[in-house]
Amino acid sequence: MKRAGIIGGGAWGTALACVTARAGLSTTLWALEREVVEAINNHNENSVFLADIPLPDGIRATDSMADLADSDFVLMVCPAQFMRPVSQQLAPHLKSGIPLVICAKGIEKTSGHFMSQVLAETAPGHPIIVLSGPTFASEVATGLPAAVTIAGEDGALLKAFAGAIGQPTFRPYWTNDVIGAQIGGALKNVLAVACGIAEGKKFGQNARAALITRGMMEMLRFAEANNAEFETLMGLCGLGDLILTCSSLQSRNMSFGKALGEGRTMEEILARRKTVAEGVHSAEIVHKLANDMNIDMPICLAVYRILYEKVEVDKAIRDVLARPFQKEIA
Repeated sequence: MKRAGIIGGGAWGTALACVTARAGLSTTLWALEREVVEAINNHNENSVFLADIPLPDGIRATDSMADLADSDFVLMVCPAQFMRPVSQQLAPHLKSGIPLVICAKGIEKTSGHFMSQVLAETAPGHPIIVLSGPTFASEVATGLPAAVTIAGEDGALLKAFAGAIGQPTFRPYWTNDVIGAQIGGALKNVLAVACGIAEGKKFGQNARAALITRGMMEMLRFAEANNAEFETLMGLCGLGDLILTCSSLQSRNMSFGKALGEGRTMEEILARRKTVAEGVHSAEIVHKLANDMNIDMPICLAVYRILYEKVEVDKAIRDVLARPFQKEIA
């Protein structure tokens, strides 16, 4: 593996381009925004989504998917809700058998499918790897230490991929639990919105710790219902990502929740943003799936009710706090 392709010129796609370039791979990044392509190629930075961070040499940006045809693998870093149309556009340009690496965190709203299922439908013939974990783009881009989970069915491919991108400051750990690796990434965003709401209401650190812990139980229930492995959710792509995303306002989802807790509406917050808070989309489909599978997820339900049923934040909080007392592990 010597040539990396990347789909998505946002902060995370750019950060992963830094990873592959530092690993010595020839890196081609496709971006939808022409200004991103020009900024990377002409000024060696992504001034639109990752400003003031110089990028390493070896990254070439393009707005033509055909330029990724010679890639040895492609990192799929577009937002989850756009994975289907983007992968449909990309597939004709790739040779059969080129691994596609899912770096988006979410569940498709229209179908309820995980991203691995979406790619199996839109880009058959390509092995699928999931890359997920506790990673803020700015820290990864500047080379600060981080560790991630990579998940796939082919153990030899996972080891080869880990060897291609792995570095002392970017450590991949592998698992065969493809679904579990995606559940952690999708649900932690919804739970981060809840933690942000608590931050906006100035509920304190005790409340945040309780939300993270009880949110983890919801994540484990959802994982069990989808035949994912307990150990996966207790790893980097589950617990690790949950702790990070629920503990810092660098998280788009937590900062979104904080604005909700301070009294702004979803529409007001989104109108001021150019980046995606995946938890907004995931809350709706997670609620539907949990309801269909009869999974008890009161925190995720509260977020859904605030966003989509327009229940007042204070009422949603009161309803959660008024739930009957129960055994902790149940």
